[in-house]
Amino acid sequence: MASDAAEAIIEARRSRRILAPLGAIAPKTEQAGYALQKEVALRLGGLPPAGFKIGATTKQMQAYLGLSGPAAGFVSKSGLRATPASARFADFLNPGLECEIGLRLARDIAPGACTHDQAAEAVGEVFAAIEIVERRYDDLVKLTTPTLIADQVFHAGGVLGAPVKAWQGIDLAAVRGRITVDGAVRGEGVGADLLGHPFEALAWLAASGGAAAFGGLKAGQVVFLGSVTPPIWLDGPCSGAVEFDALGRVELALT
Repeated sequence: MASDAAEAIIEARRSRRILAPLGAIAPKTEQAGYALQKEVALRLGGLPPAGFKIGATTKQMQAYLGLSGPAAGFVSKSGLRATPASARFADFLNPGLECEIGLRLARDIAPGACTHDQAAEAVGEVFAAIEIVERRYDDLVKLTTPTLIADQVFHAGGVLGAPVKAWQGIDLAAVRGRITVDGAVRGEGVGADLLGHPFEALAWLAASGGAAAFGGLKAGQVVFLGSVTPPIWLDGPCSGAVEFDALGRVELALT
């Protein structure tokens, strides 16, 4: 059944169509959702993952998605770009952009309970980032949270900013980020919106079912810590940018 469900998810993406509820073959629990997500990664050649994304770290995002807490998804190397980046709008299904704080790990974090300080000690780089997401679903209630998890929680790619020097001296909870589309500000938020602090989000990820399914977090992996704004859904080709005070700017042109 897991193989059938993974194939259904992958086929929906290949044909760029809405993922319908999986019915009898749908995962029934979050743990099963993460196990199915790993099967999807395996079939897409995404193992080991280039990193992870955390969805719904803010209360407004949890309310927006109807989730009781965050959810994690693997990130594939093929979907990552460096700023300034460009991509074809037509290559995505109902795309949107998210305003993210990103990081790269300098050391492994074993799956399981993790403190803020343990998470911080594993961080090698911090930067502004854009997550590219896709609205691949109609009714999330009918789709169910485990299936949303299996399908990487909207993830479609990302753009990485330049690493910030001396990030240890920056109050990451206080940094303000803003997202613009064609020069117009579409949303703002602060690092504290991510479970109180970006490293609290990283600690959550280490203890999550996603980390357990993939064998923990590894040095060199990238983590999108969550969006400080709701996703900005796009109507057509445009230029998007995310900028955080003290963390720099990242740009994406969708042509």
